[in-house]
Amino acid sequence: MWHTLRVDEVERNLKTNIHKGLSEEEVKKRITKDGKNKLQEKKKENIVIKFLKQFNDFMIIILIVASVISAVMAYIEGTNDYMDSIIIIAIVVFNAIMGLVQEAKAEKSLEALKKMAAPIAKVRRNGKVMKVKSEELVRGDIVILEAGNFVPADCRLIKAFQLKVEESALTGENLPVEKDATVLLKNDVSLADKMNMVFATSIVVKGHAEAIVVETGMNTSVGKIAKMIMKDVAPQTPIQKKLDAVGKNLGIACLLICFAIFIIGIIKKIPIGEMFMTSVGLAVAAIPEGLPAIVTIMLSIGVTKMAKNNAIIRKLPAVETLGSSSVICSDKTGTLTQNKMKVVDVEDVNGRVAIEREYKYILGLSSMCTDCEIQNQKGKQEASGEATEIAITNEALRVGENKVEWEKRYPRINEIPFDSERKLMTTIHKYGGKYRIITKGAPDVLLERCRNYYYNGQESVLTGKESEQITKANRQMAEKALRVLAVAYRDFDVLPEQIDSQIIEKDLTFMRTNWYDGPT
Repeated sequence: MWHTLRVDEVERNLKTNIHKGLSEEEVKKRITKDGKNKLQEKKKENIVIKFLKQFNDFMIIILIVASVISAVMAYIEGTNDYMDSIIIIAIVVFNAIMGLVQEAKAEKSLEALKKMAAPIAKVRRNGKVMKVKSEELVRGDIVILEAGNFVPADCRLIKAFQLKVEESALTGENLPVEKDATVLLKNDVSLADKMNMVFATSIVVKGHAEAIVVETGMNTSVGKIAKMIMKDVAPQTPIQKKLDAVGKNLGIACLLICFAIFIIGIIKKIPIGEMFMTSVGLAVAAIPEGLPAIVTIMLSIGVTKMAKNNAIIRKLPAVETLGSSSVICSDKTGTLTQNKMKVVDVEDVNGRVAIEREYKYILGLSSMCTDCEIQNQKGKQEASGEATEIAITNEALRVGENKVEWEKRYPRINEIPFDSERKLMTTIHKYGGKYRIITKGAPDVLLERCRNYYYNGQESVLTGKESEQITKANRQMAEKALRVLAVAYRDFDVLPEQIDSQIIEKDLTFMRTNWYDGPT
């Protein structure tokens, strides 16, 4: 409902003050009432319980019963041959240990992923701006968001300045969403359309804002997803169903046959004790003791092979499920990956750029046509902003071309923001006594606006031959699952009176940068 209310209504409902924030006393009261701002987890099971659960299988139970009966028979007959019982128990225990170890490995990997969340939030309390642990946020807190920040809770925006937020983890959309604190929405809009809200686990890629925390912990949008995951019970895999069916069928068949043989022996007046031991011996012999061990070993080999390819399998039987899949449908980038990109190739009109000077020049120029900010992260300079622009700026940094230094020499004086209809973004820079226009966007769109091309430090007229080469290269890269970005520029002695796309973004000089869409 928060997206339907004005800021002053939210402020009144949450009994807060957007200028001063909450007092420390009020924060303590609200933490006591609502709990900390963190996601709950399922209660961890004791290792003994986990180990015992490995025996919760019909085939395993039959094997244990068979080993006990085999030992009892050896004792009654006085042979003291317990080898069969020992082998059966060893197989069962080995199976349980393998399952336990694999689950432990997977859980450690999952724990490592949970530590990726940002632990600190900037808030205003008692009229002062301070940094606190994100788990100590409460409803009514006034948070300050800046480019590169994780959103620590679900918030209603108070004011936003060119704010763009990447919400791929919640919505699957890998492009950042532009936010507006002033809009009022209807109650039934989807999460992706709540333009006056920001949500926990999303990332601010551009601009800055102030917002009121409206939901924390398990009441956030991501908390609701966590609740569904916690309640969800994993279904049995195909191999578990098959082994269960085999175990039950074998067990029932063995019991029926042994019972029939026992009855036949009684009818033929064979001593009851002798017939009982004969029937039990047949039952033990009929049970395939080696089946669980063979299945476990084969699945373990599969898990090991997949682990080498960075695929973590929590439950051994899941390997067979994946192996049985003929079609795998995956969601778009951002949901299944970290929504990060990196440059893998830089080309000009004649192909891959091999000259270091040219490579640096193209990247340096391209980095100026981004809205990234350069930040020091643990002694290392890294870009923050939109994933596509981060890729270019970080690659430029890697080869020694810092966007900040470029913009000192060529300060940005104006821009034409990215538009999804024209698929381009343009920045305008002071260039000595002239002005340089830098435009980046979809190669097919940008190519139509180019008159020249840049190659080996010179500009030449773009002919049909070069245009065909560019189009072909673009298609080949797209077929390799590369996302392709084109970059062009134009110099003006005097800027046109009207800064308009139709006037500025034409007669450009073509360049090109390509990057790979995927986890770094």
